[in-house]
Amino acid sequence: MPHSASPLTLQDRFFERFRGRTIILHRGFPPGYLAELLKQPGGGGHFRVDLRQLGSEVDSPMDWLLQRHVLPLDLPTPLLLKVEDESIYLRHLLQGSSPGHPSEILWMLDAIHERHHALLRRLPAGLQPRRGMAVDDNAIDYDLYNDA
Repeated sequence: MPHSASPLTLQDRFFERFRGRTIILHRGFPPGYLAELLKQPGGGGHFRVDLRQLGSEVDSPMDWLLQRHVLPLDLPTPLLLKVEDESIYLRHLLQGSSPGHPSEILWMLDAIHERHHALLRRLPAGLQPRRGMAVDDNAIDYDLYNDA
Protein backbone atom coordinates (compact mmCIF):
# COMPACT_ATOMS: atom_id res chain seq x y z
CA MET A 1 0.00 0.00 0.00
CA PRO A 2 1.41 3.43 -0.82
CA HIS A 3 2.49 5.53 2.13
CA SER A 4 0.40 8.38 0.73
CA ALA A 5 -2.94 6.72 1.49
CA SER A 6 -5.15 9.16 3.34
CA PRO A 7 -6.24 8.45 6.93
CA LEU A 8 -9.87 8.15 5.78
CA THR A 9 -8.86 5.63 3.10
CA LEU A 10 -6.96 3.62 5.72
CA GLN A 11 -9.96 3.83 8.04
CA ASP A 12 -12.32 2.60 5.31
CA ARG A 13 -9.98 -0.26 4.45
CA PHE A 14 -9.64 -1.25 8.10
CA PHE A 15 -13.41 -1.45 8.60
CA GLU A 16 -13.91 -3.29 5.29
CA ARG A 17 -11.41 -5.94 6.37
CA PHE A 18 -12.16 -6.33 10.09
CA ARG A 19 -15.85 -5.42 10.55
CA GLY A 20 -17.51 -8.15 12.60
CA ARG A 21 -14.17 -9.52 13.82
CA THR A 22 -12.24 -9.57 17.05
CA ILE A 23 -8.56 -8.79 17.36
CA ILE A 24 -6.24 -9.59 20.25
CA LEU A 25 -3.25 -7.26 20.53
CA HIS A 26 -0.43 -8.69 22.59
CA ARG A 27 3.28 -8.57 23.35
CA GLY A 28 3.64 -12.31 23.68
CA PHE A 29 1.60 -14.72 25.79
CA PRO A 30 2.48 -16.68 28.92
CA PRO A 31 3.46 -20.32 28.26
CA GLY A 32 0.43 -22.40 27.30
CA TYR A 33 -1.90 -19.40 26.86
CA LEU A 34 -2.15 -19.54 23.07
CA ALA A 35 -2.71 -23.31 23.10
CA GLU A 36 -5.54 -22.84 25.63
CA LEU A 37 -6.98 -19.96 23.60
CA LEU A 38 -7.18 -22.19 20.53
CA LYS A 39 -9.14 -24.79 22.53
CA GLN A 40 -11.89 -22.29 23.35
CA PRO A 41 -15.07 -21.92 21.26
CA GLY A 42 -14.17 -19.35 18.61
CA GLY A 43 -10.64 -19.05 20.02
CA GLY A 44 -8.99 -19.68 16.68
CA GLY A 45 -11.15 -17.01 15.05
CA HIS A 46 -9.57 -14.02 16.77
CA PHE A 47 -6.98 -12.16 14.76
CA ARG A 48 -3.83 -11.97 16.86
CA VAL A 49 -1.38 -9.10 16.38
CA ASP A 50 1.98 -9.15 18.14
CA LEU A 51 2.83 -5.53 18.91
CA ARG A 52 6.52 -6.48 19.14
CA GLN A 53 6.42 -6.90 15.35
CA LEU A 54 4.90 -3.47 14.71
CA GLY A 55 7.19 -1.29 12.61
CA SER A 56 7.46 2.46 12.65
CA GLU A 57 5.89 2.93 9.21
CA VAL A 58 2.16 3.29 8.70
CA ASP A 59 1.81 1.09 5.65
CA SER A 60 -1.39 -0.84 6.33
CA PRO A 61 -4.83 -0.12 7.74
CA MET A 62 -3.92 -2.16 10.86
CA ASP A 63 -0.69 -0.20 11.40
CA TRP A 64 -2.63 3.04 11.00
CA LEU A 65 -5.22 2.01 13.58
CA LEU A 66 -2.67 0.79 16.11
CA GLN A 67 -0.18 3.62 15.81
CA ARG A 68 -2.60 6.51 15.47
CA HIS A 69 -5.51 5.42 17.65
CA VAL A 70 -4.98 2.38 19.88
CA LEU A 71 -1.45 2.73 21.25
CA PRO A 72 -1.97 6.39 22.27
CA LEU A 73 -4.74 5.17 24.62
CA ASP A 74 -1.99 3.48 26.66
CA LEU A 75 -4.12 0.48 27.65
CA PRO A 76 -2.57 -2.72 29.05
CA THR A 77 -2.05 -5.73 26.82
CA PRO A 78 -3.24 -8.20 25.86
CA LEU A 79 -6.06 -6.07 24.53
CA LEU A 80 -9.28 -7.25 22.93
CA LEU A 81 -10.80 -5.22 20.08
CA LYS A 82 -14.32 -5.88 18.84
CA VAL A 83 -14.84 -4.23 15.46
CA GLU A 84 -18.40 -3.35 14.56
CA ASP A 85 -19.96 -1.32 11.74
CA GLU A 86 -19.18 2.11 13.14
CA SER A 87 -17.13 1.50 16.26
CA ILE A 88 -14.32 -0.45 17.88
CA TYR A 89 -14.68 -1.54 21.52
CA LEU A 90 -11.47 -2.13 23.50
CA ARG A 91 -11.03 -4.12 26.71
CA HIS A 92 -7.82 -5.47 28.18
CA LEU A 93 -7.61 -9.11 29.20
CA LEU A 94 -5.67 -8.72 32.43
CA GLN A 95 -6.98 -10.15 35.67
CA GLY A 96 -4.57 -8.75 38.22
CA SER A 97 -1.10 -8.65 36.69
CA SER A 98 -1.52 -11.45 34.13
CA PRO A 99 -3.98 -12.35 31.40
CA GLY A 100 -7.11 -14.07 32.62
CA HIS A 101 -7.99 -17.52 31.33
CA PRO A 102 -8.83 -17.55 27.60
CA SER A 103 -12.31 -18.87 28.40
CA GLU A 104 -13.08 -15.43 29.89
CA ILE A 105 -12.86 -13.77 26.49
CA LEU A 106 -16.37 -14.89 25.49
CA TRP A 107 -17.74 -13.50 28.77
CA MET A 108 -15.99 -10.20 28.06
CA LEU A 109 -17.30 -10.07 24.50
CA ASP A 110 -20.85 -10.66 25.73
CA ALA A 111 -20.63 -7.56 27.94
CA ILE A 112 -18.32 -5.37 25.86
CA HIS A 113 -20.97 -2.78 24.94
CA GLU A 114 -21.48 -2.00 28.63
CA ARG A 115 -18.00 -2.88 29.95
CA HIS A 116 -15.13 -1.60 27.85
CA HIS A 117 -12.07 0.48 28.62
CA ALA A 118 -12.32 2.57 25.46
CA LEU A 119 -14.48 3.04 22.41
CA LEU A 120 -13.36 4.36 19.04
CA ARG A 121 -16.39 5.71 17.23
CA ARG A 122 -16.21 6.08 13.47
CA LEU A 123 -17.07 9.58 12.27
CA PRO A 124 -16.82 11.12 8.78
CA ALA A 125 -13.63 12.96 9.82
CA GLY A 126 -11.96 10.01 11.59
CA LEU A 127 -12.15 8.02 14.81
CA GLN A 128 -13.27 9.67 18.03
CA PRO A 129 -12.00 8.05 21.25
CA ARG A 130 -14.12 7.78 24.37
CA ARG A 131 -12.97 6.31 27.67
CA GLY A 132 -15.08 3.66 29.35
CA MET A 133 -14.57 1.89 32.67
CA ALA A 134 -11.42 2.42 34.72
CA VAL A 135 -8.37 0.46 33.58
CA ASP A 136 -8.07 -1.25 36.97
CA ASP A 137 -11.69 -2.45 36.71
CA ASN A 138 -11.87 -5.62 34.65
CA ALA A 139 -14.17 -7.76 36.76
CA ILE A 140 -16.41 -10.23 34.97
CA ASP A 141 -19.95 -10.46 36.33
CA TYR A 142 -20.62 -14.18 36.00
CA ASP A 143 -23.87 -13.85 38.02
CA LEU A 144 -25.33 -11.81 35.19
CA TYR A 145 -25.30 -14.95 33.06
CA ASN A 146 -26.61 -17.32 35.74
CA ASP A 147 -30.02 -15.57 35.85
CA ALA A 148 -31.11 -16.91 32.45
